[in-house]
Amino acid sequence: MTNNKEISRRSFLKLMGAAGATAVGVASCDGKKDGTNAVEEIPTGQMTYRTNPSTGDKVSLLGFGMMRLPSVGGRSAREGKEEIDQEMVNQMVDYAIAHGVNYFDTSPAYCQGKSEQATGIALSRYPRDKYFIATKLSNFSPATWSREASLAMYHNSFKELKVDYIDYMLLHAIGMGNGMEEFESRYVKNGVLDFLLEERKAGRIRNLGFSYHGDIRVFDYLLSRHDEYKWDFVQIQLNYLDWKYAKQINPTNTDAEYLYAELAKRNIPAIIMEPLLGGRLSNVPDNIMARLKEREPERSVASWAFRYAGTYPDVLTVLSGMTRMEHLQDNLRTYAPLQPLTEEEIRFLHDTATLMMEFDTIPCNDCKYCMPCPYGLDIPGILLHYNKCLNEGNIPQSSQDANYREARRAYLIGYDRSVPKLRQASHCIGCNQCTPHCPQSINIPKELHRIDAYVERLKQETL
Repeated sequence: MTNNKEISRRSFLKLMGAAGATAVGVASCDGKKDGTNAVEEIPTGQMTYRTNPSTGDKVSLLGFGMMRLPSVGGRSAREGKEEIDQEMVNQMVDYAIAHGVNYFDTSPAYCQGKSEQATGIALSRYPRDKYFIATKLSNFSPATWSREASLAMYHNSFKELKVDYIDYMLLHAIGMGNGMEEFESRYVKNGVLDFLLEERKAGRIRNLGFSYHGDIRVFDYLLSRHDEYKWDFVQIQLNYLDWKYAKQINPTNTDAEYLYAELAKRNIPAIIMEPLLGGRLSNVPDNIMARLKEREPERSVASWAFRYAGTYPDVLTVLSGMTRMEHLQDNLRTYAPLQPLTEEEIRFLHDTATLMMEFDTIPCNDCKYCMPCPYGLDIPGILLHYNKCLNEGNIPQSSQDANYREARRAYLIGYDRSVPKLRQASHCIGCNQCTPHCPQSINIPKELHRIDAYVERLKQETL
């Protein structure tokens, strides 16, 4: 199937029917087999849908996040080291649509600026009424804050996506940086928000909303203007760890319980991002893994997090950045159809979150906004390896610890395997170009220097 060949309605229906016969294996969201359901047919026609009260859109509860598209090397193209594997993107989009997924979320900033183009190629092969496209005005850089630069980005999205209207347009990452000051520079002083409101009236934008990160004052301000702006939806970070512990994990974040409640009281649909908290809720500590598997041995660990996010009734869709077909297949099992959590199961997950908070991990979500490092460091790799070892009990505090030898070996060998030596924390010069881009407000140089000092003590056996 060529990239630019449009699928006819007859071919589309044929694909829908054929996809139901596909048998697949299941993997957890980190791509590793977790022993869940060896082979099982995924039925078509079972997707759970939610209705947007603003437009009546019937939206699939599973939304396809186009941030981590597959590269030609089989990895995520998010870092831009390899080209996007367009054929695999097409196959995953075909499979998703055949199984009822109709919401696709992208941005000019994703996959080093290539996500919109890949999304447009894959979706333009289908009738326009078979999918909803969400994209963003991602004018993060001050160089794009002018009206001319912002509108150029907006119009380019139409070109890359091969559409004449956008179903869901977002002001991207509201609350980051300098909070209100940055929001006003990006969208108010240049007249861009007024422009987008007019575009909605003209029908070139069907739903207008924003994604929220950071300063709660900006979130509260925009909701206070809801009678004027009439937000059609808002995208928030929600998962069972962030429900009550987001602020404890990072003081600049806001608990999802508050965010969701503020939207629900205004009847504003919520789009959910980070249901797995950057993969953290699919790669849990061993004791948490055992706790979840004891309750549901046939389900993946990740499915608990997706069921949690989907259970809340004012959630319109839950986004998942899916790099491999196994990710898509596992998520389809969760949402086709959704089996909502019971009140007792929600309490169980909240108790699980409390147990997870006993680990003092660094709140890195592997978003890679800090990348690329000008000195070549693999910042997320360094932080996530530390978190992994902490969760697994492999951060010895003293050479007198009972498992000191095993833990020391696990940390050092695992560090060299997961992060090449030239990209390790020892090469950080403290330039601090990374910290301003971190949605979690991690003091990245401080953490890298702390980890490097710890690694040196492990190597010299001076703990």
